[in-house]
Amino acid sequence: MEWVKSTAPVRSLAWQGDELVDAVGGRAWSTDGVERRTATDHGPGFDRSVVSPSGRYSVVHAERGTEALLLEGTQLLRALTRSQDHAEDYDYPVALGVLRDGREILVHCPEEYNVLEIEDVASGQRLTTGAREAKDVFHSRLSVSGNGRHLLVAGWVWHPYGIVEVFDLESALADPAVLDGRGVLPMQPGIDAEVESACWLDDDRLAVATGDEFLDDEGAASLGPRRIGVWSLSRRAWLHRSSVDFEVGMLLAGGGRVVSLHGHPRLIDVVTGEVLAEWPEVKVSRRVGAFGVTHIPTPVAALRPDGTLLAVGQEERIALIRLPQGVGSADLPP
Repeated sequence: MEWVKSTAPVRSLAWQGDELVDAVGGRAWSTDGVERRTATDHGPGFDRSVVSPSGRYSVVHAERGTEALLLEGTQLLRALTRSQDHAEDYDYPVALGVLRDGREILVHCPEEYNVLEIEDVASGQRLTTGAREAKDVFHSRLSVSGNGRHLLVAGWVWHPYGIVEVFDLESALADPAVLDGRGVLPMQPGIDAEVESACWLDDDRLAVATGDEFLDDEGAASLGPRRIGVWSLSRRAWLHRSSVDFEVGMLLAGGGRVVSLHGHPRLIDVVTGEVLAEWPEVKVSRRVGAFGVTHIPTPVAALRPDGTLLAVGQEERIALIRLPQGVGSADLPP
């Protein structure tokens, strides 16, 4: 493990090639520790960011606020906002992605907490126009699959209770009401426990972690409490379901590998649930789920897309963790 010094607290992290970028603070670091200024600091009102796959666009936002800025490079394209309804209680819903036809898109909830909208990033044109039938779901932790075909949503419903949904983006562009439905995940075999975190493993598979709270009697083919599972969209089935004896917290994936962030980072085997490596000397927040009246900030971390290098923001430095090679890959035949 290596340490990279920072001249100020690190507020967001994303990989752009071999460089780490803090879009909120306007700084970047090479892996050999050289820091450079990329833009002006966007101020204390913003504390998180998302970056488009191309690296051309970014959104800086307040994790528990209503304001955000859409940027092209360092230039402001337009200001964004979201509903004030419980905004202080759950994470700002926003994602950037690329459709299969090459268009870069913004997904967010600009007017209502329960209405997902898709826009062309460059022009601002709304691509989801038409009649809607919104359901009572607080959308959060949005993520577009790498092939631009699906949208992952790890949000919550009242009382509160964490859930996961996946929507077909091509269908949603043809009929926006698709985003108000159940999505492509079936009821059975489904999930019989509260979802704490979810992320894409690849274009077909997602990793899902559950907590202690259960929804119903656990079905034989369902994902029950305190487990991590791998779901295949094409097979419409759980490929793997394993018990875990630790709090998973936030999940990051890259190169078929999965890292858990809760208290400290852990490299997880998503096939067995085993912790393959962990770094207790690198402290991160004990954040669970996308919501909570008492706000515990989400860990500032980024896993390089090839799954080789994990960056974790600390007080005024960044921990660079080289993940052990040859272990922890979910790139296995189902």
